[in-house]
Amino acid sequence: MNPVKSKLKRGRSSIGSWIASAHVSVAEILAGVGFEWIAVDMEHSNIVLSDLPALFAGIENSGAVPLVRLPENDPSFARRVLDTGARGVIVPMVNSKKDAQSVVEAVKYPPEGKRGVGIARAHAYGRKFQEHVKKSNQDVLVVIQIEHIDAVKNIESIFSVPGIDAYLIGPYDMSGSLGIPGQLRHPKVEEAKAKVLKAARNKRIVPGIHLVHPSEPEIREVLGLGYRFVALSSDILLLKDASDQLRKMALDALRKSRLARS
Repeated sequence: MNPVKSKLKRGRSSIGSWIASAHVSVAEILAGVGFEWIAVDMEHSNIVLSDLPALFAGIENSGAVPLVRLPENDPSFARRVLDTGARGVIVPMVNSKKDAQSVVEAVKYPPEGKRGVGIARAHAYGRKFQEHVKKSNQDVLVVIQIEHIDAVKNIESIFSVPGIDAYLIGPYDMSGSLGIPGQLRHPKVEEAKAKVLKAARNKRIVPGIHLVHPSEPEIREVLGLGYRFVALSSDILLLKDASDQLRKMALDALRKSRLARS
């Protein structure tokens, strides 16, 4: 079974990261760090389907599990990324029971879903077809994003849909839907997150969250609250933050050097 899904089912936590760059080196570097999974973001990036085989190979060869955040809740797109070899999907803007049912139907082969069958990379172009079809429904990790106040209002019915493994809070969109964009720790956002977390515990759905600018205290906090599917930063943010810190360090060194000579 998918090692990330298996770990989550055993009640353990899994830490991953996020990429929005199509270069395989970036995928290999993050996967090689030791993250258990890497989510390839196809919602807010210029990554296209033809980029996926190389990215997946780089991620898997470096010891991690490749996941894909879909651009939208689109059955045809879900089928194509899974056929390409994604071991799970993260689906944005799941706001109703109907949305959740659509996700499960798209990623599960009959009789559990409506996923179409075709010859593709995921089963070595037919060489492992029977094995793939037999295990895929149990193997694919199904993660829905709860990122709108409408989803919070409908959370009990959303989590009642069989086949949902985990959810992921989308903090920025959640704050925007509440009319307080970017205020990620606002009491309204915290209240919404708490309601979803409580519902997940009752329905045995794995709680997940994306920490965009994670700190050690924040990581400890979310793990203590019960979040077990945790995404840390992204390739773009890691590069930006490291560059900002490096530039500041250089400017500080330059300033001190000038002071020493004055």
